[in-house]
Amino acid sequence: MEQSPRRRFWMVGPVIVLALVFGVLIGKGWEHTGHATESYEELKTFSEVLTQVQKNYVDDTKVKDLVQGAIRGMLSTLDPHSAYMTAEMYKEMQVETKGEFGGVGIQIGVKENRLAVIAPIEGTPAYRAGIKAGDYITKVNDETTKDLTLMDAVQKMRGPKGTKVNLTIQREGTADPLQFTLVRDTIKIESVKSKVLENIGYVRLTQFQEATGRDLSRVLKQFKEQKLQSTILDLRNNPGGLLTAAVEVSEQFLPNGKLVVYTKGRESKKDEWFAKGKDQMDDSPMIVLVNEGSASASEIVAGALQDYGRAVIVGTTSFGKGSVQTILPLGDGSGLRLTTAKYYTPKGRSIQSTGITPDIVVKQQNAVVAKAEGKPGEKEPEAKPAKPPAAAPQGKDQAPANGKGSDDATRNGAGPSILPVDAAGDPSLEQDVQLQKAVELLKTWKIFKELRPA
Repeated sequence: MEQSPRRRFWMVGPVIVLALVFGVLIGKGWEHTGHATESYEELKTFSEVLTQVQKNYVDDTKVKDLVQGAIRGMLSTLDPHSAYMTAEMYKEMQVETKGEFGGVGIQIGVKENRLAVIAPIEGTPAYRAGIKAGDYITKVNDETTKDLTLMDAVQKMRGPKGTKVNLTIQREGTADPLQFTLVRDTIKIESVKSKVLENIGYVRLTQFQEATGRDLSRVLKQFKEQKLQSTILDLRNNPGGLLTAAVEVSEQFLPNGKLVVYTKGRESKKDEWFAKGKDQMDDSPMIVLVNEGSASASEIVAGALQDYGRAVIVGTTSFGKGSVQTILPLGDGSGLRLTTAKYYTPKGRSIQSTGITPDIVVKQQNAVVAKAEGKPGEKEPEAKPAKPPAAAPQGKDQAPANGKGSDDATRNGAGPSILPVDAAGDPSLEQDVQLQKAVELLKTWKIFKELRPA
């Protein structure tokens, strides 16, 4: 069904479709004759350039390609998060919120003006190969990522299942670049995983999807039936997702009516989201685990629970993705992703570029060795340092330097450590020092609560 151009979707983090709003994309400048005249003059210059390129450029050109290139260039001057999507990209982006898409399974963003891995998605080719949160992608198939937009990087890493893509990675603490050959696959995501650890309810959220709140509610109900007295909510390497899902998760731990998050845009217009508090948990002890790969919606949840003193935050400082993108459908089926606001915790803290600072800092040990993909069924060999190109121009291998210093997360269909995992794919208590600390704190919590003065 064709979507009206007057409809727009709000987005936060690497995924989309947050809330439906009605309006027309008309800036303040168009409301005043002077500004409109100025805009017309600039458009006149653009038209002249377009005409000259069509008439005199050495090769034949297509108007559609030129215009789309101009649009991409215009948006790239704003920030790394704003982007133009072709009709195919827009359609694919809408499908992603269902939890299944094609690619290698890396969540990417811009950090320190460089193309960075926010987190590999568990169980995907990138995860199995040993790509880590905090890695910087310097090349895709021997093509430098310098000056690539996020959307361009995503498209270069996507492709049909079974095809290969080569990534050159620069990792902190590693002198030489690492070369990874990944075989693309269909990425399916299970957003809620749970188990019982020493009479403590443990639940891990890998992403925030449409069904995450409902699935979490089902798990928490099971915890109640088992009479578990404390909870660990693991948001590590969770790059975010739907804002609505973040609110639905938060409200299961907060009283009815509590502010979960609010956004402020250009005109200081404030939009607020409150907890409905339907099937909320009691006020039993709770710990939230975060790390460098926790971004966007993860930071909304951690920030809200921290502001109200509902949970103790343990781990390392989160990614720092605090901007909101609005998805605007265009008339030809394509779409525009535009940064329109920043989000804030209930106490007014902006997360953009700063992240959530844990109440208790615990650094994770690097327990997983980087590996490059082998043939199916074979043990994956260790990644080898990439050979630098002969007589490479200075700066050729450097990551993008055209960002504005803010962070964004985009799935490629595609903080730095991968969580140790056991055979079931869940964090192993024996190797996971952050999880060990959380369990230890909850046990101590119970001991002190039971102390009675003589």
